[in-house]
Amino acid sequence: MILTYEAYFPTNKSLALEDMVKLHGDMVSEIGSDSDSLELYGELLETAVRYASFRANWMLWSREEKMDRDSSRSACHNSLIVKFNQLAKYLKMQGKAATWRDILGYEEDDKYFRKRIGDFACYIVFIHSINAR
Repeated sequence: MILTYEAYFPTNKSLALEDMVKLHGDMVSEIGSDSDSLELYGELLETAVRYASFRANWMLWSREEKMDRDSSRSACHNSLIVKFNQLAKYLKMQGKAATWRDILGYEEDDKYFRKRIGDFACYIVFIHSINAR
């Protein structure tokens, strides 16, 4: 099966590509050159890369492989959400708005926001990857 952006976009709590570009731009702007922010972003990126690997392989794995890796995938996803929260909290302590975090949403409000956060993490990995040429 070949998947497309058009198949993703109508899913619950999906983010338009243009919205991801804006959210990432807002995040990058708020991080600026602050060394602590950059360190937190680096940790987020490392976790996002691990999570994106789970996501990218999910459709390729057999049912048994999915069952074997599901708890690790969930733990990585939880860690990813923590990294987004840590960065947003730090930026807010620095007087930044960090509205990008609120736009991503909170799992407590709707379980699909968890997926949306994962989607955005995959976007960040995409941007990082295409710039690694």
